[in-house]
Amino acid sequence: MDGKGWNTWGEGVAFGLENGMAVIPYALLKYYRKLNLTGSESMLLIHLLSFRQVEGIDFPSLEELQAVTGRSIPVIAGELQKLMKEGFISIDGDNDELRDIHYERYNFSGLYAKLGAYLAELSRENAQEKPGQSGREPGARAVAHHSGATAPGGGYGRPAVPGDKESEDGRSLFSIFEKEFGRPLSPMECESISGWVDEDRYPEELILLALKESVFAGKLHFRYIDRILLEWARNRVKNAQDVKAYSQKFRGGGR
Repeated sequence: MDGKGWNTWGEGVAFGLENGMAVIPYALLKYYRKLNLTGSESMLLIHLLSFRQVEGIDFPSLEELQAVTGRSIPVIAGELQKLMKEGFISIDGDNDELRDIHYERYNFSGLYAKLGAYLAELSRENAQEKPGQSGREPGARAVAHHSGATAPGGGYGRPAVPGDKESEDGRSLFSIFEKEFGRPLSPMECESISGWVDEDRYPEELILLALKESVFAGKLHFRYIDRILLEWARNRVKNAQDVKAYSQKFRGGGR
């Protein structure tokens, strides 16, 4: 290839780069730490935004996210769980009636709301500063209010700390489910587990027992596990001993 050919090739690459770029909020890059996000969590958000904008994929699989991040699926699933739990992202579902397809997409409204609230607080505090002292970022309590972190002297929730037992428990649940299912979990399945733990407040022991029941019944799918947990909740089954007593009663026809 001669010099002209290389120039043409370079122009083509430049055109491709220009037309394959994702628009990332600069505030996310600058203030992600103020929102109590780690570098890997903010990068995961950037990848989710990029999948949508550049590749037209609203709901990338865990395998696709693993390919671009180079990290393990359980770690990615744990970070998605944290981002959903703390309101940075959510999952919207919809049905295409013409093609009879159910599909999901990530919703970033929470992320934009948190960034907007932080920037508003920053502007408010800057406006109140004396001349020559502007540009200061919001104090710890203001940041905690918008990010979900704990403020000094009492707070607005609990900061997500690496190695936090609750986070470790969630990741171990993901790993156990993936082992039983023999495949990586989908983001929707990860959200189901998060819902059982965070919203329904089922003990981890009970969730694993429901998984075990579904394996024994030969009905290894999330709807069946959810029905088991609902049935136990209605009958005040709270631990392994209660499960054993309830199962004996059920099998003995005393239900």
